[in-house]
Amino acid sequence: MSSAHVLQALCLLMVFSTASAQHGYMQDTGEEWVNTWRQGFNFQCPHGEVLVAIRSYFSEKEGSDRLWNFECQRTPYDWGEPNECWWDDISRAGLEWSSVCTNNGLVAGVQSKYFEAVLDREWQFYCCRYARRCPYSFTKQPLYIPSYSQILGLCTNDVPDYGYFIRGAQTTFSGVLRDRQWKYILCRMTDFDCPFENF
Repeated sequence: MSSAHVLQALCLLMVFSTASAQHGYMQDTGEEWVNTWRQGFNFQCPHGEVLVAIRSYFSEKEGSDRLWNFECQRTPYDWGEPNECWWDDISRAGLEWSSVCTNNGLVAGVQSKYFEAVLDREWQFYCCRYARRCPYSFTKQPLYIPSYSQILGLCTNDVPDYGYFIRGAQTTFSGVLRDRQWKYILCRMTDFDCPFENF
């Protein structure tokens, strides 16, 4: 094997090692995370599943950033497969943000990019629509972060009851604490095909 082939093999090995180290990143919490500190990430549920749980871990010393973990669940069988998926509105780092999946969609993924200048992240939801089913019975579920970060570490937000789905979120940013407080917008879905654009 020539030295050029050896060098190429080493470069490929380094790329694969870096990629696998970043996905499923472990922190002292014993939890697997989708990102490393101050790094962007793109998480999508498997086809036909939506987001049902969100966990995060805050560290002031790591750029007032959070590690994130997401859990997905298969949608009810009678919904069939999603007939459309898209990336919805994008937030701006350092600003308040409110986003509800358009076109009767449910959150099926999240992507985020970290901005060192403001010690905050930009956010975007991946939304999927199922046979024009309509969301109804909206409620806001806080992600329990007392006094924003409070250097408390692990925070968990699970959908409280089966039959509720994440439709979007409202979030505020504290320029002093350099952290966000989240409220997730949950909904139920109709049992019938909905002829309306928004219900």
